[in-house]
Amino acid sequence: MHRQLIVVRHISVSISQFFKQIDFSPRSIKEYLLIVLGAFIQALSLRLFLVPAQLVSGGISGAGQLLNYVFNTPIGLVVVLGNIPLFFLGWRYLGGPRFAARTMLSILSFSVFTDLLIYLTGTSAITDDIVLNTLYGGITLGVGLGIVYLGRGTSGGTDILGRILNRNFGISISMAYLITDSLVVLLAGFVFGWERALYGLMLIYISGAAADMVSQGYNFTKAIYIITVKQDEVINAIQTQLERGVTIIPVKGGYSQQEKSMLFCVVSSAEVTRLKTLVHEIDPGAFMVVGQVSETLGEGFKPLKED
Repeated sequence: MHRQLIVVRHISVSISQFFKQIDFSPRSIKEYLLIVLGAFIQALSLRLFLVPAQLVSGGISGAGQLLNYVFNTPIGLVVVLGNIPLFFLGWRYLGGPRFAARTMLSILSFSVFTDLLIYLTGTSAITDDIVLNTLYGGITLGVGLGIVYLGRGTSGGTDILGRILNRNFGISISMAYLITDSLVVLLAGFVFGWERALYGLMLIYISGAAADMVSQGYNFTKAIYIITVKQDEVINAIQTQLERGVTIIPVKGGYSQQEKSMLFCVVSSAEVTRLKTLVHEIDPGAFMVVGQVSETLGEGFKPLKED
């Protein structure tokens, strides 16, 4: 009896914490709206491209497609039921009430939209071209997922498993998603055929790239490292002609053992050619490395703000 009281008390405390985490500030309301919008776009992608073309993108929604095809089970219902155990795993390992509110909103919105949209879109495909369905289905699915991420939500399903594997076992996010989605894609091969399964793998890649582009932005910046004997002239040219900042980094030559300085700056992709020309005109013997930048935040680029 005492143990049962402890369990009841623990559940009541968890529920209380959950409702305390629901914030109705203007910023949070905007994020909730983003999550609902993202869920709607994902459901639209499912109904317009994935289901009619028998394309599976993995995850709980992919399993829902397979069950819908075999047993005519509503996809949205399968998504809700399949997410229940994963939801509690996420509660345990991904932040409790703070994780739960946005994830629950995302799951329920996607499920409701998925089962309601069929009355608007019907079951016929926009196009019978499998390539077009893969391309547009992947892009719209990724855009919806990226918008959910902008609202600081998750899509539930294997997204939860992927984050748990990443946090607790050190597995990269991309590898975690590959592990969690591979089983569904494998099953899709048996149900829809292996050609459809291969297109499903392409769809997963396209949707992931689209989600990254929406949630993180497509970056057009390059990191430049320059080692030159005419340091002051190069710095002056970058600051006056490109109006970019330069950082001086002390370095030591591995072969010559000489103390030198390396210049570091970040420029847009369009400015790389101009920078190469400037450096070549000043010091043709300079050593220059151009690297791809994942994201650039701060003065002159995207503002640094809370994520």
